[in-house]
Amino acid sequence: MTSTHRAQILVVDDHVEMARLLADRLTDAGHSVEVTLTGQEALAKARRSLPDLVITDLRMEKVDGFDVLSGIRALDPDVPVIIMTAFGAIDSAVEAIKLGAYHYLTKPFALEEAQVFVERALEEHRLRVENRALRRVAVERSGFASMVGRSKPMLALFDLVERVAQSHAPVLIRGESGTGKELVARALHFEGLRRNGPFVATNCTALPETLLESELFGHVKGAFTGATAARRGLFVEADGGTLFLDEIGDMTHGLQAKLLRTLEDGEIRAVGSDGMRRVDVRVIAATHHDLEEGVRQGGFRPDLFFRLNVVPLAVPALRERPEDIPILAEHFLTRARERNPTSPVERLSPALVSALARCPWPGNVRELQNVIERLVIVANKPTLEVADLEARAPGVLADACPIDRARVQLLPLKQLEAEYIAWVVDRCGGNKTRAAELLGIDVSTIHRRERTSS
Repeated sequence: MTSTHRAQILVVDDHVEMARLLADRLTDAGHSVEVTLTGQEALAKARRSLPDLVITDLRMEKVDGFDVLSGIRALDPDVPVIIMTAFGAIDSAVEAIKLGAYHYLTKPFALEEAQVFVERALEEHRLRVENRALRRVAVERSGFASMVGRSKPMLALFDLVERVAQSHAPVLIRGESGTGKELVARALHFEGLRRNGPFVATNCTALPETLLESELFGHVKGAFTGATAARRGLFVEADGGTLFLDEIGDMTHGLQAKLLRTLEDGEIRAVGSDGMRRVDVRVIAATHHDLEEGVRQGGFRPDLFFRLNVVPLAVPALRERPEDIPILAEHFLTRARERNPTSPVERLSPALVSALARCPWPGNVRELQNVIERLVIVANKPTLEVADLEARAPGVLADACPIDRARVQLLPLKQLEAEYIAWVVDRCGGNKTRAAELLGIDVSTIHRRERTSS
């Protein structure tokens, strides 16, 4: 039997002849095998370079097979350990299995038998490593790594998300459309206590009331016309995890009442059912509406608002963090090139990045992402320039310049400078300290220019 996967194997046995025979057999199968005669030496080698598999004798002086097993599991519990033992020590081998050993071989054993268990152990180890890598990628793409930003507003949001993630309390995420509210919800889930449970998302505006009720709470067969089979519903699917309700402000009063009962009692009733079912779900809601105004106008239940608003989070608009636009643009360029591998586009010119940073982005991060994706798809050269943006997305730059281009040649430099500074201050929401940081000047310069212009 020849392995298709070359592995690093460590054989530990104070009987050198047995160790060499086994090592030769596994080397012929395509593996890289090291032999040590003591448990102490084996652990030292493993600390320097962790093997994919360890085969160790159970009875050795000073550092025995139990010590080797314990030491390897301390380094990485996923590395399989196969125990070799004499017939009279089978009870000890069974004890080693209970402590985490993969399998045991009773001496004398056939080399073919040993190789079979080696290949099985290596295949299981390979699958565990791949699954661990996939989980890490999933967490990175769903957690903080999916939220890009180094501005003060985003760093403050990251800090709050990190703390809120460790709670089971409901969360209400506020923010304009396109700011990335679902990314915040995913980060709360994948960085939190329920990361191993499901994350289920739905948009409350996507379905009419009757269908949304069935979507959330499920239905029994025959509950309504077209209900030809029972449906579990998203609350059941999210049991043990998180349910994200986007655009909660558009939910009807009837569903608001049913959602409130579920939040308070932890129970749901499927449409058409007489029975209740308990669920353990953390609800994260999001909206771009002013829910307080909705409460005042009677469109949103105050009791549900207060129940959801236990932990409020606000996602800043892109215009409130223009310093993040360059790194967001590079991030979206990388993602767009992954989705469009045949595109010749490789980079954004500094002038284009600067132009993107001056754009107002009413559609926020989503609009920026869509523009970058469009450029990657339609452009036919390695470096994207401002002209490409003007040609492929002309509306984006329409409000990017605070000064009428027709007047540029007719205005004195000081007036141009004053108008630009005023525009940057306005883009920063009146925060002159942040505007000064973006402009690369001292905040006192802004105050002085304002005094001289008044």
